[in-house]
Amino acid sequence: MKIRNKILLRAAAIGGALLLAGMGASCSDDPKAAPTKAEVTLDPNLYTVEHPDLFKLATVETRDLPTTLHANGGVTPDINSTIHMTSQGSGRVVELKVRLGDYVKKGQVLLFIHSADLAAAFSDYQKAAADQRLAQKARDRAQLLYSHGALAEKDLQQAEDTEEKAKADVQNTEQRVRLLGGDPAHPSAMIELRAPVSGTIVEQNISGFEGIKSLDNSPNLFTIADLTHVWVLCDVYENDLGEVHLGDTAEIRLNAYPDQTYHGKVADISRVLDPATRSAKVRIVLSNRDGSLRPGMFAVATFRSRKSQSRIVVPSTALIRLQDKDWVFRKEGPQRFHRIEVRTLGGITDGMQPIDQFSTKDGLKAGDEIVANALEFSSAVAEQGK
Repeated sequence: MKIRNKILLRAAAIGGALLLAGMGASCSDDPKAAPTKAEVTLDPNLYTVEHPDLFKLATVETRDLPTTLHANGGVTPDINSTIHMTSQGSGRVVELKVRLGDYVKKGQVLLFIHSADLAAAFSDYQKAAADQRLAQKARDRAQLLYSHGALAEKDLQQAEDTEEKAKADVQNTEQRVRLLGGDPAHPSAMIELRAPVSGTIVEQNISGFEGIKSLDNSPNLFTIADLTHVWVLCDVYENDLGEVHLGDTAEIRLNAYPDQTYHGKVADISRVLDPATRSAKVRIVLSNRDGSLRPGMFAVATFRSRKSQSRIVVPSTALIRLQDKDWVFRKEGPQRFHRIEVRTLGGITDGMQPIDQFSTKDGLKAGDEIVANALEFSSAVAEQGK
């Protein structure tokens, strides 16, 4: 009986020890005792498609392409076809016939000016003409008397000299009348300012009934420009001037017509740098027969250098624009595609778009396979996710 009790007591002691050990383990603060759940991170640019064979693939290629350079600029009139209109005489505007932006023809009246200068010029002309008539009569009388021996030769010469001086005065005063815009045959104090060439009024600094000062301190009344040809003046920075040469072709894009591309040639490169921006003006001449190019329009010029550089190219359809960025879908496995951000370079040639292969750490390289139609692939993936 004693032996049985000892066995039961020993069993109870062992059970209690085991129970205490279990309770100690459950109450332990050791972090290793509680297993943690591993976090799974998904790449939002990684796609898995069920039927990859439905999407045509294209291979990234390399081509030798000219280096492209972009420069901002604006449309300006051709200075060689621009006329600044001024009035030779002071006065006051009594009637304005045209306005800013109007098209005018050669000889068309622009405005009427009542001018005291023209009135004085007509007065001087009329006095000179009267003096000439009187001098001519005196010379005729002197010749008659000299022919009958009733006048000395020196008196005849003096009469002829007086007439010549009178003729010179008439010529000078007549020229002044014409210079001020008057017609000697029609005396008037009204100046008719006429357009010397056909063109568009691109600047106006006068309004009706305004006074016009003397020529030395008066601004241009009008500026008339022939806009059949215009200039695009671009700012090219000092570091890029070596990429631009006279005669190089340039592509021009305007904010007003984003779907159109204009082509011109570099006609001049300024030999002076702007000290504030360290840039030089580059002039491109464009034809503007339809008048769609207006002075002041913002333009972006793309220059293509004569030197070629190896670039990777992809079909333009392989690009998709999302969140103001360009993307392509590169094949990563049998059913996996990776969306990669890329940066485009220059324009499209033969349907191929140059890509900066160093634009991202996962940049494309020659031989990579990408989806040929990115828009179609993106739409299919969106439908699959619904």
